[in-house]
Amino acid sequence: MSSDATTSATAASADGALDRATFADLFRRHPAGVAVVTLTDGTRPLGFTATSVISVSAQPAVLAFSINDTSSSWPALSQAETVTVNLLAADQRQVSTVFATSGIDRFAQVDWHQLPTGEPILEGTAGWISGRILERVPAGGSHLVIVAADRAEIANDEPLVYRNRTYHQLLEYEI
Repeated sequence: MSSDATTSATAASADGALDRATFADLFRRHPAGVAVVTLTDGTRPLGFTATSVISVSAQPAVLAFSINDTSSSWPALSQAETVTVNLLAADQRQVSTVFATSGIDRFAQVDWHQLPTGEPILEGTAGWISGRILERVPAGGSHLVIVAADRAEIANDEPLVYRNRTYHQLLEYEI
C-alpha cells in the first residue's frame, strides 16, 4: 500500500540516535489505546493517563507501561507493590484529560471504587487489569513498569484511541 502523504527518511545523528523530533512525530501518528494507571501511596489514590500500555505475555499474563521520571505519580509508583490499568471507553475523553492534568485532585472528578485489596478502579471503563509490579526498568528519562496481572474485568464498551494529539473511536471495517 502507498500513501499520498510525503514521507522522508531521517538519518541518525552523529551519536547514532534518532533525533527527538522525528521520533516524536512518528509515534504521534501511531494510534494507541488510552488507559489510566491507578494506585495508592498508602493513604490516597493516585493515577495518570497512559498510552504506552502493552501486552507482554498471555501466559503468564504480563503487561507493561511507561512513565516519565518527572511525573507527579512516579515517586509513589516507584514504591508501589500493585497497580490497576483502567482501559478507557470511547466516551471517557474527559477522564483521560483529568488524569493528564497536573495539580488537581483527579479522583474528585470521576466515579471510582476500591477493590477489597485497595487498588482504585475507575467506573465506566472498557475494562481493567490489576496486578503486582514485577520490575521497574530505567529507559531514557522514563521507566518501563512490568506488571504480573492477577485480576481483570472486561466490559463491552469500545475503547478510546489517541492519535496525533486527538481522541478517536474505532469503526467497524471489512476488507
